[in-house]
Amino acid sequence: MTYRIVIEPRQKQGKIINLTPEQKHYLKNVLRLKEDSEFIVIGGHNQTYLVKLNQDKGEIIKELKEQTELPITVTLMIALPKNKGFDEVIRSCTELGVNTIIPIITKRTLLKPSSHKIERWRKIVKEATEQSERQIVPIIMEPMSFSEALNNMDNTNKNCYICVARKKAKHLLTYLLPEITNSVIIATGCEGGWTEEEIDQAEDLGFIPVNLGSRVLRAVTAPLVALSLVAAVAEKYNLQD
Repeated sequence: MTYRIVIEPRQKQGKIINLTPEQKHYLKNVLRLKEDSEFIVIGGHNQTYLVKLNQDKGEIIKELKEQTELPITVTLMIALPKNKGFDEVIRSCTELGVNTIIPIITKRTLLKPSSHKIERWRKIVKEATEQSERQIVPIIMEPMSFSEALNNMDNTNKNCYICVARKKAKHLLTYLLPEITNSVIIATGCEGGWTEEEIDQAEDLGFIPVNLGSRVLRAVTAPLVALSLVAAVAEKYNLQD
């Protein structure tokens, strides 16, 4: 197995990767890599490099032509669940291929995140990116109200869905299967569910109510199910092409 690390764009200077103190410690003391040992650098923008350790820096051997990203851009608007449930949600969503995560605060949201939590979330996403061998690090935006998130959405995007329970709505697959799209936005609610006002507001801005099956899913389960469906359909059609 070749180990992977994520770098900031400014760390790449030509064929040299300027490692941070934390990355040096991880590579040399935790992984115990020796001089000239190889590892992979994730540089963002679908760029990955095979690199060898050269003293306290990385030296690029070659750019890798990998493709592990989904052939569709996925944005998840996830109402914050209680306790530490969001940690595992964002880790799993990163593994499944999400591009952007928007933590949202709804009328029934219990968690009010601190700046410390946001830093932790971004670290989790970075680690999950390395583990799942992706080429990009998903973006985690600052938590915002559901109204603010809706108003920031591009209203020209017609592939916007809000997952609802105990409400008449077609299954998400109904809209995913007819054709593959370039991007999709999916909103999932918190433990208490959406208020009728929130659903109406989303519909007014072009979101289509959908369900994820006959059972009522937990707030930490719904985004994973929704993203799994999108990933499965997107990769199935892309592989057939």
